[in-house]
Amino acid sequence: MSSRFPLFGLALYRRRRMLVALVLGMVVFEALIVVIADTLPPAQLFAGGGRTPPSAFRAFSGSSGDVSIASYPGLLGAGLTHPFWIAIQLTAVGALTAAAVAADVESGTIELLMARPVSRNRLLAERTAAVAAASVLLNLAATSTVAIGVALSPQLHRAVPISGVFAAGLLGCAFTLCLTGPALAVSAAGRGRSQVVGATIAFGAVGFALNFVALAWSKAAPLRFLSPFHYYTPGDALARGAVPWLSGGVLVAVGLAGVAAAFGLLARRDLAP
Repeated sequence: MSSRFPLFGLALYRRRRMLVALVLGMVVFEALIVVIADTLPPAQLFAGGGRTPPSAFRAFSGSSGDVSIASYPGLLGAGLTHPFWIAIQLTAVGALTAAAVAADVESGTIELLMARPVSRNRLLAERTAAVAAASVLLNLAATSTVAIGVALSPQLHRAVPISGVFAAGLLGCAFTLCLTGPALAVSAAGRGRSQVVGATIAFGAVGFALNFVALAWSKAAPLRFLSPFHYYTPGDALARGAVPWLSGGVLVAVGLAGVAAAFGLLARRDLAP
């Protein structure tokens, strides 16, 4: 652990086993997606009998509409928007943001931390950095696995540029920041782990559901703008070889707004049990 940033190091050290398990799970899952894509062409996998996948499948391909899941970018993008990928990210974000403030308030140890003395801003800053580090680690594990698979497969490499894989990874970091901001705000205002974990899961699940309904039902199309999954489009990044900066900017802005709200809430709240 770092003596210069003890709260940052301690936050990661306490959850080291969880993080190792999540990283291994992410690597195995993405490797499986790459093997499936390399073995069975996506058009054959999703368009049997000459049919094309319904428009709602764009929610699973990580695309705003231009990339079909029945393509290599779409199938690899599905590996970066799959419920398993989402669950891993939500687990890390929920666990670490719950421990940022709410867990110490719940256990009554927050006053001990404040007596070191450790300022509220430093407490939240170091623990926010721990969440960010975990998110970067998970996205790096996912995109590195996909990048290795693409580099080793000529047919995948022809359809998906390596730059697109890392562009999808950067977009994934922006997406997890978007989840982290509101979760930190709940942690700064809440008094228990369950509130933060529940809010994180709800934000991810409701966001995915909104995007899916908006893509499947034309009358509900405007709802997609309320979902972070509308702006998280790894399939588009994989196909184009570049980060969709407008979508990424929206995700980052929401995340930073949540972080700023967390600092404001923590500065004003009473930390007495």
